[in-house]
This record gives sequence, C-alpha cells and structure tokens, in this order.
Amino acid sequence: MRKSTLWTILGVVAAIVIAWIVVNILFSLIAFVFRLVVVAVVAVVVFVILRAVFARRDVD
Repeated sequence: MRKSTLWTILGVVAAIVIAWIVVNILFSLIAFVFRLVVVAVVAVVVFVILRAVFARRDVD
C-alpha cells in the first residue's frame, strides 16, 4: 500500500469522525431549541388560562 493511500484512508476516517461529532452537536442544539419553543408555547397557554380563571373570580 502506498503512503498516499494510507493518508487518504486516514483522512476519510477523520472526516467521518468529525462529521459524526458535528451532526451530534447540531441535533442536540436543534432538540434544545425545539424544547425551548415547546416550553414557551405551554407557558403562554398556562398564563392565558390562569389569567382567565383569576379574571372571572374578580368579576364575581
């Protein structure tokens, strides 16, 4: 096996490992942002419900 072939194989393996790590970080970041959006939506819904419940009590 020639030296350039060995370096090519090592380069491909390194590229796969680096790509795996980058994709893993990206998916973790996307999952975090998605959770943040879901928490924000649920918080707004709960806030509106609580505000409506307490607003009715003040009118009576």
